[in-house]
Amino acid sequence: MPEWGYSMVKVDPDRMAKASGRDLRISPKEAREICATINGMRLDDAISYLERVVQMKEGVPYRRFNSNVPHHSEIAARWGVPSGRYPVKSSSEIIKILKNAKANAENKGLDSERLKIVHSCAQAAMRLRNYIPRSFGRATPFYHPLTHVEIVIEEEA
Repeated sequence: MPEWGYSMVKVDPDRMAKASGRDLRISPKEAREICATINGMRLDDAISYLERVVQMKEGVPYRRFNSNVPHHSEIAARWGVPSGRYPVKSSSEIIKILKNAKANAENKGLDSERLKIVHSCAQAAMRLRNYIPRSFGRATPFYHPLTHVEIVIEEEA
């Protein structure tokens, strides 16, 4: 088994808890936009926000990967960025990681009401290769992207 590290190195074990999801079958671009949006939020607010995204009642602003992304008025009104989407699958996977981080914090004895996300990042992992059969005996490769997601939460003073 590989030994995974975190990209955040200054972690105070008395006030912080962390969780990660490795080799998730979600888009790295969607996960990056979600992590950029929830970074700095309180943990309970981030979980409720992502649950609204899963229900498609609120969208995620796309700041970096926004080529050919449609504009939504409710995203522009809240975030000031006109383009965005509703990444349901990625949001539901990141909700699981946030709940895992909350359980880790409660296991350490931290107050779950005062938890804030201080670090969230998504990194592209390996790609699974598969083939689509085509006519005349040919085949076209296609790839399933995998993603690593890291969450570090801290108890506010």
